[in-house]
Amino acid sequence: MDKPFTVLDLLDMDLKGHNALNLRCLAGRKGLNRTISVPDINRPGLELSGFYDSFDCDRVQLFGHGETAYLLKLKKEKKSSSIEKLFSYNIPCVVFTHSLEPDEFFLEIAEKNGCAVLQTSLESSEFSMRLLRVFSNIFAPKKTLHGVLVEVYGIGILLMGHSGVGKSECALELVERGHRLVADDIVQIRCVNGNSVLGQGANTFISHHMEIRGLGIINVSQLYGVGSIREQKEVQLIIKLEEWDQNKIYDRIGTDQTSTDLLGVKVPTIEIPVRPGRNLPIIIEAAAMNERLKAMGYNSARDFNQNILKWIESGEAQTTYYGSDDSY
Repeated sequence: MDKPFTVLDLLDMDLKGHNALNLRCLAGRKGLNRTISVPDINRPGLELSGFYDSFDCDRVQLFGHGETAYLLKLKKEKKSSSIEKLFSYNIPCVVFTHSLEPDEFFLEIAEKNGCAVLQTSLESSEFSMRLLRVFSNIFAPKKTLHGVLVEVYGIGILLMGHSGVGKSECALELVERGHRLVADDIVQIRCVNGNSVLGQGANTFISHHMEIRGLGIINVSQLYGVGSIREQKEVQLIIKLEEWDQNKIYDRIGTDQTSTDLLGVKVPTIEIPVRPGRNLPIIIEAAAMNERLKAMGYNSARDFNQNILKWIESGEAQTTYYGSDDSY
């Protein structure tokens, strides 16, 4: 993360639909600048009962029906020490689910200790899932790359190569053929769940604009419609475009499985040499379909090798090369 993520940042997040947290602040606005450093949740049932050993005080504290009912019990018994001790720790914030509201005494202690008390209309389980999903995006390792990210036949392909090799022109042709652009020039990637890499434009305002040398800046969504773009996509294949080198030996069968490490995730990688006359969009489409076949368990290169070995073992290869007439 470039800067600390605060409770105010959480409150101000513009999330829509099934991602919305529906949060509002009930008290303790002084604590909105507190930092959320641990992307997890704690339900302080044991702590309210007086057991503070191994208290995860650096997590967001979640109060559901059970915790709120226990607060009412403490109020009737006039036991406030557990609540005061809870707020003596530097907890990031407190969230009440189900639109539950704490009593005035709880809010007064929170206000006195400068801790924000938030409320959501969501159920505890649903809010927990949404909040953890938000945290997985915010706290995920990130980096930016120079390249173009496109979606071809459902496969997220990151086009990489030296400036001027033709990445943007190739992506434009793919969009023309019905595929989708995710980001051009600067791609921000982040590792999610430790096993997948999501890519999107580093700047959401310009990510769907494209620079074409000799033409200038174009807006892909305006030219080709909103169906030609996508906000983010998992990077499932890296294609490195490079100028054709006569002295370099390129893989002609596809048995060499190479990969690139992106934030600790191995992403399959292929190199495609660029030279006049090569139809790169068609080659990239074939690469995307081949990657889908691999995901389904079929490997064309491996199957080709196995068929060749069977052909050699059957003896037909000798007949083909030498023939039945060995007088020559």
